[in-house]
Amino acid sequence: MAAPIAHGGGLIAAQHRYPDAPRPWLDLSTGINPIAYPMPPLPQSAFTRLPEPEAVAALEALAARTYGVADPACVVAAPGTQVLIHLLPRLIPRTTVAVIAPTYAEHHAAWAQAGHDVSDAPGFATANAAITVTVRPNNPDGRVDPAAALIPLAGPGRLLVVDEAFADLEACSLSAMLPHPRLILLRSFGKTYGLAGVRLGFALTAPALAAGLRQALGPWSVSGPALLAGQAALADAAWRAATTLHLTHDAARLDATLRNAGCHIVGGTRLFRLASHPQAPALATRLAQAGILVRQFAANPTWLRFGLPGTDPDWTRLHSALA
Repeated sequence: MAAPIAHGGGLIAAQHRYPDAPRPWLDLSTGINPIAYPMPPLPQSAFTRLPEPEAVAALEALAARTYGVADPACVVAAPGTQVLIHLLPRLIPRTTVAVIAPTYAEHHAAWAQAGHDVSDAPGFATANAAITVTVRPNNPDGRVDPAAALIPLAGPGRLLVVDEAFADLEACSLSAMLPHPRLILLRSFGKTYGLAGVRLGFALTAPALAAGLRQALGPWSVSGPALLAGQAALADAAWRAATTLHLTHDAARLDATLRNAGCHIVGGTRLFRLASHPQAPALATRLAQAGILVRQFAANPTWLRFGLPGTDPDWTRLHSALA
């Protein structure tokens, strides 16, 4: 069995490694919005009744409007994007897959575990495979490959899978191209709305592919609370616009904070920043001793990924730990 893939999060493990660190911990290791959508109280029926198919269809229609997809039949609601990442490779006959790397490691792992012949490609120009998988904006560096360069990868006999987990706030989605018959987009809900625990995500693709995904997911795949959370948040365009402006300001503030600490900004999105530092492991340790968790990368030990602090006291803690 392959070793577990390192991800952000893992506060309990960090507390065990640094038992003397001050609490509560400040988790900056993920790319999740630190200011969560203000959910109203959920009715008891959301927990006691099976979700109705009509509620799922209504959520998918709302997601279609929010994501700029003309046909709601192109949208499939799922219990988180991670489920889709692992489900897709099991629905497609074994073939060659190129993953544009470095990127989110679960993509390579999911296709390999399903028996596909998987290789990492340093760029779309070298992605010579039946299926190409890319993350746009990329995690962890925020790279956005040109759409015109990617579309040939969705040509006859080929399939293009684009993980758009961080696209909500970056205005770079390929959703307007649907219903392209050889294109699958994956959209995360929890990152943008700060509700990662809800476990909700969407696949956007042509109706025929969408129908296959729905059948594979089976009935009641999205919980009642997730349906209500999705309906409330996706319908709130004003909150999304205000949050985009707020996070734009905070991302610039984080850039300045990290540069003042001797870091070089490699890239990122409005939800995270990737920085390099010649002594990144020591810096990460110092932050952990102050109760601040950041994301490290074994493949590139000079890199650290920082999420955004959510409150003024959190910003003060980060400034003090970096000083």
